[in-house]
Amino acid sequence: MSLENQKYLAILILMGGKSTRFGIEKPVIEIFQKPLILHQIETLNEFDNDIFLVAHSEEQIYNYRKQINFPENITFIVDDREVFNYPKFYTPMLGIYSGLKELLQLNFEKVFLLSCDMPLIKSKVIEFMIKESKDYDSCIPKWRNGFLEPFFAIYPVEKGFYKAKEILTNENYGLYNFIDKNWKINYISVENSIQPLDHNLVSLININGPIDIAKVVKLFE
Repeated sequence: MSLENQKYLAILILMGGKSTRFGIEKPVIEIFQKPLILHQIETLNEFDNDIFLVAHSEEQIYNYRKQINFPENITFIVDDREVFNYPKFYTPMLGIYSGLKELLQLNFEKVFLLSCDMPLIKSKVIEFMIKESKDYDSCIPKWRNGFLEPFFAIYPVEKGFYKAKEILTNENYGLYNFIDKNWKINYISVENSIQPLDHNLVSLININGPIDIAKVVKLFE
């Protein structure tokens, strides 16, 4: 791995949440005979960037490792509750804070943030997003109706860390609060820029329930 890439951008996947709709945790759910998370990692391994997975506990990581054969180049991060004193409460913002804290110590400049329930990301879209993040703090897909894709976006590590810490301290956990208006943000049109690279926009499909799996399977039949 080149020093330049190592310093510029890391990939951070949030996998510490719980899925009430499935009754099991999302990363271990299989689609096309493979756990969701491995679909992501397979695509991301085409790039020369470090991949980090954030879980809520060492126990969760242990359980994942028993069920999933992770590649050796994956690094796990455990939620850091230093500024968050609610042991039984889980929020994606805690995973973001914990991941960015680690990446800041490793001197990364940017982070490509992903949710573990987006298994069919396309390498062409990833490559385009990374390219479009140059000279910006952040790069976020935006739909014509104004809706954003904050769990498929690139953020600044240092500014993002302090923003996440502020959000956890103030207990206002919405991810849209993480997007600072003072950042230089490149909003990427989903319809005009991403769809030509991913016709069915499968990169942006979240697997939130059985109906979503059926939808993805139908797209690829």
